[in-house]
This record gives sequence, C-alpha cells and structure tokens, in this order.
Amino acid sequence: MAKEKEGTLLVVDDNRSILAAVQLLMGNYFARVLTLPTPNQLMTTLRREPVDVILLDMNFSAGINTGNEGFYWLQEIHRNYPDIQVVLFTAYADIDLAVRAMRDGAVDFVVKPWDNERLVAALQGAYNLSRSQREVKQLKEIKRELTNEEPMFWGSSPAMARIRELVEKVAATDANILITGENGTGKEMLAREIHRRSARHNELMVPVDMGALPETLFESELFGHVKGAFTDARADRAGKFEVANHGTLFLDEIGNLPPHLQSKLLTALQSGRIVRVGCNTPVTVDIRLISATNRDLYKMVEQGAFREDLLYRINTIHIDLPPLRQRREDIHPLAEGFLRRYAAKYGKAIEGFDAEALREMETYPWAGNIRELQHTVEKAVILCDGPVITPATLLLRPAAAPAPAADSDVTTLDEMERSMIARAMERCGGNMTEVARQLGITRQTLYNKIKRYGL
Repeated sequence: MAKEKEGTLLVVDDNRSILAAVQLLMGNYFARVLTLPTPNQLMTTLRREPVDVILLDMNFSAGINTGNEGFYWLQEIHRNYPDIQVVLFTAYADIDLAVRAMRDGAVDFVVKPWDNERLVAALQGAYNLSRSQREVKQLKEIKRELTNEEPMFWGSSPAMARIRELVEKVAATDANILITGENGTGKEMLAREIHRRSARHNELMVPVDMGALPETLFESELFGHVKGAFTDARADRAGKFEVANHGTLFLDEIGNLPPHLQSKLLTALQSGRIVRVGCNTPVTVDIRLISATNRDLYKMVEQGAFREDLLYRINTIHIDLPPLRQRREDIHPLAEGFLRRYAAKYGKAIEGFDAEALREMETYPWAGNIRELQHTVEKAVILCDGPVITPATLLLRPAAAPAPAADSDVTTLDEMERSMIARAMERCGGNMTEVARQLGITRQTLYNKIKRYGL
C-alpha cells in the first residue's frame, strides 16, 4: 500500500530545471510541492501558504558564492516562521558554509548534484521533525488550557515549615527530586509548587501515573510512537518526555514500576534521549524530573525490587511529606479553604463549621490525608442545609480509619471492599501488581479504588 502523502514543501532555487526536477521527484512524497525561482517572494508566499519544509539554495546572484543570501533568508525564515524546517541546497564548494548554517538553525543540507535517496531522506526527516514539534506544541497548548492548578497550602506546622525552606532552596535548580509520603498528602501539589518556582515555570509540568500505566503501553506513553509501530498506532504520537521538553516531568507512584521497565527509564534519564516506538532516530529531551511514591524505595532496593542506580538518579533531593495526623494544626485552615471552594461551587451560603464538627475533624485519623479531608468537606457542603456544618453532615465514621481489622463490623459493600483492599495491601507489602493479582482486578482498577477510598 502506497504511503499517504503529507505536508507542503517549498523549493527556492534560481535554476528552473532544478525546480522542475525536485518538484517531480518530491511530488511522490509530499502532498504539495511549491517552487520559487527567487527568494524575493519568499515572505509573501509564507504568509499565504502553510509550508512545513523549505529546500533553500544558498546563492542566487550570478557570480556570487559567499552564501550570504542563504544566511540572510535562513535568518528571516527563523525570525518570522520558527516552526518551518529548512534544508539547504548547496554546491560542493559551499559545504563549510552549509555546516555553519546548520549551527544557525538549518536542519540538514544536500549537495548538488544530488542523490535522490539522500534528498528524499533529508526532506522527509525535516518534515517528520516539523510535524513532531507541531504536535508537541499543540499538546502543550491543550494541557495549558486544561490545567487548573491549586495553590500550595503550607500550613503552620513545623514539619511543613522545614519543607518550605528546602523547596525555596532547591526549586530554582534542575536537581531531580523524590517526594515520598502516604496517599493523599499532596505530593503532586508539592511537585507543581516546585515547578512553579523553577526556571522552567513557563513550560509544562507533565504528570504520569506510573501505577496506572499498563506495562504494554509504557514505552509508547513515555517515549511516543510512529504510525504503524503496532496495531493501534494509527498516527505518530509524542510521548510524555517530548511533551515535557524544557519543562518538568512528574512521575507519580514510581515505586510501582516493574524492574524490567526501570532499566528503560534509567537509560532515557542517563542519556537525555528517547526513541519513539517503531523509529530508530533518537530525540534529545531536556526535562527536570520530579518523582513521587508512597513506598520505601530503600527497602525495595534491599529486596531487589527497585534498581539502586535508578534510585540515586531520581533522588538528588528527598522530601518526605508528613501525614495529616502529624500536622493537626493544619486541619482547620485546610477544611475552611475547601469549604469556601465548594460553597461557591454549589451555591451554598455556609459560614463555617460548628465547634463539635471541628473537634471531630481534628481528632479523626484521616487515613486518606488531605484528599480524604477534601472529599469529606465537599460531601458535607452538598448535604448541609443550614448556615454551619455539623457532625451530622460530616458523616465521619470508624470505617474511614486506616486498615480496619478483619473482624470489624462491616455494614456496606463499599466498606467491605475497602477492608479487603487494605488487608491485601498490608499482606503484599505495598506491591500493587501482587495486590491486583490477588484481588482479580487490573492495576488501573485497583488505583481507582485506592483513590476512591482514600487508602
């Protein structure tokens, strides 16, 4: 089956025979091939036509072989249309100039008289680069529109004050950071705060839930793939590394990554390059890495479940977030913040919490930490019909305490399921793959339930 032709090529050369020959050849590979015998109409053409790649001659005036004309138009293209890729057309004597021009932004050069295979490879490579960069740019724009970042809540506890002081020191660097802590303690929120304070704050922070990522899609999701790389690869796709280029990559639940995939991640981090599935061309990426887990990675290293070299790669700075039960002075202000948010969302005129509701919240164990508190307050706002929230609308029950005993009274199917998952997690030492296997569900389903129950 013939490959579908894509993209627009513009050829700029003062030799009309060359224009005709290139147009005939590249018409088999590009959807459109435009030609110009002089660069004088180049900017006008680019304003009118959506061009992906330009094949640009370096000399246009008779008897002049300095390449200055090519340099000038290369600079004009990059200044006005930085997304267009430029390949230079040059004579043998101009090779040194062409190499210099590549340092100024050209992606390749082809020597006249040309070899057809070499010309096709150079122009198709330039088009693939153009398409990849355009795709990443579109993904970044979409993610910016969808991103709704919550401000970091530091609270007043001494533990959080120490963490804030550390963040202020390391955020501006490119040091890799490992954030540990129980589920629901705000690891992703802290990662976003570090990114916001970094020199990369104008770029994206791209989160990846490693625990919910199927092993079969690991390479495709992180490194991307090309069309036809596997059955469902119907188009080229950039991976999370490329989307996060020049920004921050946040790998959540990294402790649940199987050992055979840890080595692939380590290779990408060490080399600073990734290769899309189905492609042999490496892509250089520049990311700041922040990782998070609720597991003890040092213990996993001792057990052979986590690579020691990967741990040291991701753990330049280690930040351990305390659970909410160890920072009880922060429960009230956190709850008030959630109350204001959800009262506005649901159109409720609620003034606050009564004294008994506050006492219950401040003594409650909060197994799911801040996430459980947030869900509890939202539910209370929905149920509240008066000016204040009372214990009757908080609905704090013993079933919300961590790791309920096997012989505890179970009154609902949800509580039974939560109890089963908690016991399986304890039994398997936090090995989510084994927990999912024992419960007969997928890892993604397991993570959805863990988040639902605040485990």
